[in-house]
Amino acid sequence: MTTREDTTATSSQQVSPVRGWLGVAAITASLFVFLTTELMPIGLLTPLSESLDVSVGAAGLMVTAQGVAAGLGVPFIVAWSRRVNRRKLLATLLAVLAAGNLITSIAPSYPLILGTRMLMGFASGVFWAIGVSMAMRIVAPKHAGRAAAVVMSGISIATVVGIPLGTLLESATSWRTTFAIWAALSAVIMLAVAVTVPSLPSANAVSVREVFSLPVKNVPLRVVLIMVVLFVLGHFGAYTFVRPYLEQDASAGVGFVTVVLIVFGIGGAIGNFVGGHTVTRSLRGSFVVGGLAMVTALVLLLVAGKNDAGVIVAMTLWGLAFGVVQLSQITMTLSAAPQEFEAAMSLNTMAYNTCIALGALIGGLFADHAGVTSVVWFGIALVTLAVLLRGLTGSPRSVS
Repeated sequence: MTTREDTTATSSQQVSPVRGWLGVAAITASLFVFLTTELMPIGLLTPLSESLDVSVGAAGLMVTAQGVAAGLGVPFIVAWSRRVNRRKLLATLLAVLAAGNLITSIAPSYPLILGTRMLMGFASGVFWAIGVSMAMRIVAPKHAGRAAAVVMSGISIATVVGIPLGTLLESATSWRTTFAIWAALSAVIMLAVAVTVPSLPSANAVSVREVFSLPVKNVPLRVVLIMVVLFVLGHFGAYTFVRPYLEQDASAGVGFVTVVLIVFGIGGAIGNFVGGHTVTRSLRGSFVVGGLAMVTALVLLLVAGKNDAGVIVAMTLWGLAFGVVQLSQITMTLSAAPQEFEAAMSLNTMAYNTCIALGALIGGLFADHAGVTSVVWFGIALVTLAVLLRGLTGSPRSVS
């Protein structure tokens, strides 16, 4: 990945390699807790809906609320905080996350939980915009790409370990205890960031006007953002309701659901590794093949029915495809705007997280009114559109 020179031009030469990579590890851990917190309700929808006396679709709004805030707020907050030292900003974001998880664990009402999730979403969105660039700046310039890849591995760690672990903790204790544990973990990582990440004055954040004018002037970035919208709507519209779907159509218990989520995460880790090799050869090919594999997996999930082996195969393929497509779309975003790193990432974050929210919202409407099977068909349709757009779009050097 290529970014503007000042993304890595910092005091990295004055930071020891050991401290630099410890800082990368802390930023990776930050991604882990942010993403796990955002997606935790996916594995807890059934107990959440029962405990809070709301429908499964309404419980899915916990994902929606955080996603809306993360998506809509990030370009403004990143621009407004463009003079704030990035280490202090990240520590503050983690403090907000810790407080939000704690409030969620003790909140007496569902509206309070939704409001809290929105505040947490603002913090999550800003992290996605600044996290990768921070990691790239605290190591030697020649290792910047590797640092970015390490941070992005936090996505796989969250899906392999975080979400399934949350499901296990809930089954052993309660969903409230699960969020309390994540509050403590967020606080520990906040301290790790304060200790290991060196001072990072803001390098390339821009004004709000410049952020929103970027896709107007940059056609390749505009195309990528449209693909992100379609892909994320389809993927998360279906994935948010995996547990209810498996419980209803596959008669799955908590144990099997946990196994399936772990399998998906393992597939995602493998896909992230595979994508790391394929995107350097063909970004377009990686996205198209990964998207087609995801569509195949969703169809297989419908066909598998109550066949446990078929479900596991489908979820493994889905995870693998997600890993490839996820890395492809991030790389395409950065490649389309190498001179406006944080601006491009804030727009990606806005599109991505808003569509997580909308995917959960639309999926909830389908689940409540047409059954959870319809949510899988929704995913198939949207991901197919994303693949068609990527396949039919010209291939400027910056995004292919």
